[in-house]
Amino acid sequence: QVQLAESGGRLVQAGESLRLACRFSGLTVAGYAMGWFRQPPGKEREFVAALAWNGGRTDYADSVKGRFTIARDDARDILYPQMTSLKPEDPAIYYCATRHGYSTSLPPRDDYSAWGQGTQVTVFS
Repeated sequence: QVQLAESGGRLVQAGESLRLACRFSGLTVAGYAMGWFRQPPGKEREFVAALAWNGGRTDYADSVKGRFTIARDDARDILYPQMTSLKPEDPAIYYCATRHGYSTSLPPRDDYSAWGQGTQVTVFS
């Protein structure tokens, strides 16, 4: 059974950096694409970034491109987004997600099947 657990969300000042973590388990075979999503206050959940299982492809939302980097530590079973230059529009609950069947490519942004519980990021000016 796939399990995802996010952590690291906190209050930060605009312009600062923050690294969230998603500890994953149950991915017993290869081929799980992984991604980050976020849900800003009063808005729907939106795509942030994705990483193919083999690490060869990434995808980023335009709003975070150049500021966020998605990476996976296979030795520790953790998925990160390294977030830099945080902006007042970045506050949200951040979720990690995964979808099996994508070793070298990425699933459609609306086709993830397993989700964590989320971690709250707040940015103040």
